[in-house]
Amino acid sequence: MITVAIAEDHQALIDGIKSYVKYEDDITVIGHANNGEALLKLVRLRQPKVVLCDIRMPKLDGIEATKIILKELPHTKVVAFTMFDQDDAVKQMLAAGAQGYILKNSSLEVVLEAIRTVADGRTYFDKKIHLPDAERNSSKSVLSSREREILQLVAKGHTSHQIADELFIGKSTVDTHRKNMIRKLGLSGAGELLRYAVEKKYEF
Repeated sequence: MITVAIAEDHQALIDGIKSYVKYEDDITVIGHANNGEALLKLVRLRQPKVVLCDIRMPKLDGIEATKIILKELPHTKVVAFTMFDQDDAVKQMLAAGAQGYILKNSSLEVVLEAIRTVADGRTYFDKKIHLPDAERNSSKSVLSSREREILQLVAKGHTSHQIADELFIGKSTVDTHRKNMIRKLGLSGAGELLRYAVEKKYEF
């Protein structure tokens, strides 16, 4: 069963999703919150598999809430659920670790498809939004063979020193490759690179 928590301040939209989902055998809504702090309490208590998360929320916005949720419960899948289709909003949610991004004017069929897709360990993006190149292309086409080799070792938790020793290259070379991967993939730092490496390991 895919358990879902919804962060949304429009009760009519929540009711609509819950009414639609109740006829599905594999998805159940376990709770909803109308601000970021309430969402964190709900997620910590119920630990849903998927969170539908609005970006603009009182007390704590969806971007910061997503970062905290994935830091505390890294197996949780977050889908941005918003009216914002601007590039900056998309990039910020992806950098925070969201696995999906859908617009509130999408059909309920799209909402269910997004939930099932991220629960299965894949990413889902609304066809109406513009994706950064790093997300539109696979890691194989974006990264060089050496970068992919290093990323595999990053996924295993290796340090730059360990990677350098294993590949017989200098630590400074490894650090340069790390910086280049962060830039190419549109990530925000070393922590995001590690999360990306772990999640995308199956692609290599």
